[in-house]
Formats: sequence, C-alpha cells, structure tokens
Amino acid sequence: MEEHVTMTTRELDRLKVIHQVLQHKLTWPQAAAQVVLSVRQIGRLCARVRTDGHKGIVHRLRGRPSNHQLTAGRLEKALELVKRRYPDFGPTFAAEKLRERHRLVLSTETLRQAMRRAGLWTPRRTRLRHRAWRPRRGCVGELVQLDGSDHAWFEDRGPRCVLLSYVDDATSRLLYGEFVTVEDTVTLLRATTTYLQRWGRPVAFYVDKDSIYRVNRQATIEEQLQDSAPLTQFTRAMRELGIEVIPAHSPEAKGRVERSFGTHQDRLVKELRLAGIWTMDGANRFLQRRYRPVHNRHYAIEPANSTDAHRPLLPVHDLDAICSIQTTRTIERDFTLRLQNRFFQLLPDQPVRVGPKDTVLIEQRLDGSVQLRAKGRYLAFRPIAKVPARRPLVVVTTPSRARPPRPLSRPPRTHPYKAASYQAMLRRKAQPTNGRSPHVHNLSTLPPDPHPRTTTTTPP
Repeated sequence: MEEHVTMTTRELDRLKVIHQVLQHKLTWPQAAAQVVLSVRQIGRLCARVRTDGHKGIVHRLRGRPSNHQLTAGRLEKALELVKRRYPDFGPTFAAEKLRERHRLVLSTETLRQAMRRAGLWTPRRTRLRHRAWRPRRGCVGELVQLDGSDHAWFEDRGPRCVLLSYVDDATSRLLYGEFVTVEDTVTLLRATTTYLQRWGRPVAFYVDKDSIYRVNRQATIEEQLQDSAPLTQFTRAMRELGIEVIPAHSPEAKGRVERSFGTHQDRLVKELRLAGIWTMDGANRFLQRRYRPVHNRHYAIEPANSTDAHRPLLPVHDLDAICSIQTTRTIERDFTLRLQNRFFQLLPDQPVRVGPKDTVLIEQRLDGSVQLRAKGRYLAFRPIAKVPARRPLVVVTTPSRARPPRPLSRPPRTHPYKAASYQAMLRRKAQPTNGRSPHVHNLSTLPPDPHPRTTTTTPP
C-alpha cells in the first residue's frame, strides 16, 4: 500500500541535497552550507532517509501535540481572571498581573491571541507618520523632559488632577513625579524645587510652548532696543540657576515624556485602583515608593555614558528667592509700595539708601511670605492697610414729588437791553413808505431814546 507524504518546498529542497550527499556528490559541509543547517544535522537527516526513505526528511512532531503546550484549563482560567478582574488591561500588563498576583505564568503572545479570540482586547491601528530621529543624550541629567498630564487618574473614586513628570532623555527613567491640582507657575516652581533638592541642577529642561514656559507675544519696541526677550517666571528662575529651557516644536519632539503618559494612563490608573487609592497624598506616596522603581526597572535603559550630568546646588543659589514670583514696583512719595491691593510701608532704617521713584523687586515666595529687595539688599518694611485716595462721591437727590415746570421769563420791552432797538424799530414804521400811511403809535408811553438823533435844517 502506497503511503503519501506531504512536504513543503523547503523539505523537498533538503531531500534533493540529502540524496546528493548519499550519492557522494556533495560533502556534509557543502550540503550544510546550501540548506543552512549544521553539519551534524546533515548527518542525522542522511541516517533518517536511509532507514525511513523520503518520510525521514519530515519533522517528527508533525501532526502531534506540542511538547510545550499549556496544561488543560490554564488558558481558560487566565481568560476568566482577565474577564472578571482585568477587563480593560492590555495583554502585556495582564500577563504581568497574572504572574505577580495569581502565580499563573503565560507568555504575552499566547495571552494576546487568546484575548483577541475571546473579544477581550482589540489592537489599535496606528497611522504611520514620518519623523526625523533624534539621538538620545549621553548622560543622565543632560536633558530632562518636563510635562504635565491632566487625566482622571482616580477614575470616579476621586477628583481629577494633573501628573507632573520629569523624564530623563538618556535613559527614559522617571526621575520625579507628583500629583498636583493644577499645572500653574506656582505649582511648577514648587515641584521643580523638590526635584532640584533631590537630584541637583540638570543641564536643560525640554518643555512645550505653554505660557508657563514661554511668553507667547511679540516683544515691545523697548524690549527689542534693549535686546531682552520677555521671560516667564519659570524660565527666569531656571536661567538664574544656570539651567537652559528648550521649547519643543511638536509633541513628538519630546516623545519620551509623551509616551510615558500613555503608559501611566494605562498602568498607573489600574495600579491605583488595585491599591484602593483615591487621594493625591496617597497617590504621591504610592508613586514614589512603589510605582516609580518598578516602572524604571521595566522601561529604563542604560545610558551611553555613566557620568551624571546633574550639577549640585551652590551656596549662592537661594531657592526660596529664585523660585519665587518676582515683580517690580516704584516707591511712592510716602515710601509705600502697592502690589495686588496690598500695601507695604518702608521703615526709616534701611541697609541701602532708597527714595521715591526708586525701583524695588517684590518676591512672593512659595511659603506665602513677601520680601522686598533693592540694589541687591533686602529692605525693612511692614504691611499696612492703606486706603487709596478716591474722588469725592457726588450724591444726586431725586425730588419726592414732581414740580410743575417753571415758565419762561421774557424781559419787558422797556428793559435797557431792548429799549434802544425797540424805539428805532417804531420810528422806522412811523415813516410813510410807497404812499401808505404810517402806523401810528403812542410814542409818549415809550421810554426816551437813549441816543437821540440831531437833524439840521437847511434854509431854502
């Protein structure tokens, strides 16, 4: 009875080469080079073809179950756990949690295929975009990417907040992170102060073009003449510390921190859910003690250079003064200054000589205190409750009941302003015109003419 053997094209090519070896037309090394196998494997195939014929070239596990297949019920148990406890987890993260929390070891690809067949996970299709590749920096601290992500980190268990992340460009390591209420200048300065105290001064911060980092307006004529571009409070503070602030032209340019937010919004949200955390204080402790070390072990890489580029803080770097909101004001004639409806009175004894119209730098520090500085020295002052000068209030009273309108007063004809013109008008009318009799008026009742006319009679 003839036996049919199904072979692939590669197996047919191997069978031809093995026959040439058996016919002593090729040596073992020559045959191994043609079919890309080891010399010992060529010897094994020759022995199988001698004993089993053409069937010896076929792999012996064809048609048999794999030696590495999962035990019965393991994959079904894993899918049941994913469906019940991790319905929104991806295959990679779900495989890690099954291994950590349930001692159920599965390969990520096996779980991915099973989740796709069960409808528990659908891969996302990403559109391919052309981007220019930028090499990583060589040392830790040479470039730190800084950004914030507003997200429902506690889902519906707590308030919506912002995660500030400081990601190293050379290693993709999360150096520092903090949950804050809002991403504004004061909050960013406070978080950066904590980062500087922990790690030191990096060479540069890589940020976006938000108004916190960059003044998004055109420079004035005075600024152009002085060649001084306007700076935000954060950029000014970092420049005083010798840290460069580099704005990125696109989100893809600072892809280290942007992609890390995608990971955090998936993994960190679920980790906070599993830990039962819904407050920012608890989340910050969890982030620093548990999540950040595990995240760095998974995703951080070794730098090209083991040198740490962070520079230490020097004694001249007063973080309380540098990382403050600084505003300039002019001293008034009564030696007071005004800032946001708050008034400060300068005391008579000062370390430097100051007077009216001098410029003073007001520092609003992160702890809520205020300091005044002029000519590099701090001034003595005290807050006062000064009432600014105002215009007198004009009170318009409305009569209780309406009065009748006053009649127009017309002066009589005998009024000195009207008598002369009125008399002249009557005299003109008394003269005959065009043969008509003149109008007769009783001139005796009129007042005398203040400017009488004198007529002279010429004898005939």
